[in-house]
Amino acid sequence: MINVLLVEDDIDLATTIVDYLEIESIQCDHASNGLMGLNLVENNFYQMIILDINMPKMDGLTLCNTLREKGMDIPILMLTARDSLENKLQGFEAGSDDYLVKPFAMKELVARVQVLAKRRSGAVKRLVLGDLRLDLTQHSAQLKDKNLKISPTGFKLLEELVRASPQVISRQHLMQTVWGDEQPDSNNLKVHIHHLRKMLDVDSSNIRLETVAGVGFVIKAENG
Repeated sequence: MINVLLVEDDIDLATTIVDYLEIESIQCDHASNGLMGLNLVENNFYQMIILDINMPKMDGLTLCNTLREKGMDIPILMLTARDSLENKLQGFEAGSDDYLVKPFAMKELVARVQVLAKRRSGAVKRLVLGDLRLDLTQHSAQLKDKNLKISPTGFKLLEELVRASPQVISRQHLMQTVWGDEQPDSNNLKVHIHHLRKMLDVDSSNIRLETVAGVGFVIKAENG
């Protein structure tokens, strides 16, 4: 079942959306303002967010931008009565992935939800895992606020591992993602992983890069 968060201050519309999505086997939590939505996102797992723009306490654009700055790559569908090009651009600039103008057909909303829920957002600007921070714009990494000297290939490997955390990534997946069809010798991956592990192996850090025998690699933040 798909898990979705709806942030919408129009209670009648919200009730209609929640009921319709549940008929389509989509579990939908509801928040009536941006601050409540932020709290739910920080404490629950959602595959995508349906987000209204005009809301009290924290508007949709601010909430979207806040989530992206926190490194959350949950796909976001903006839901609004605004249909001008400028408003659409503001939504995308804040980090939304899609845009649906009111009034809309429920079948179209369901179709958009099903597509977005299958992927992670490309609009995220930062990834955070425990003491580790990745700036996807600058392609830089920090561990306990200290910059890591990392190669472009090493950064790409680290990004993939952090995005998947705490899930294990297979060697084959990493090779395909980083090098594509022109893959080097498998020892190349081992060398890069070795370098990453040395950089992350700081006594006071809670980050651990581990090898899962016969499967691949996983990065975790201990006690967090």
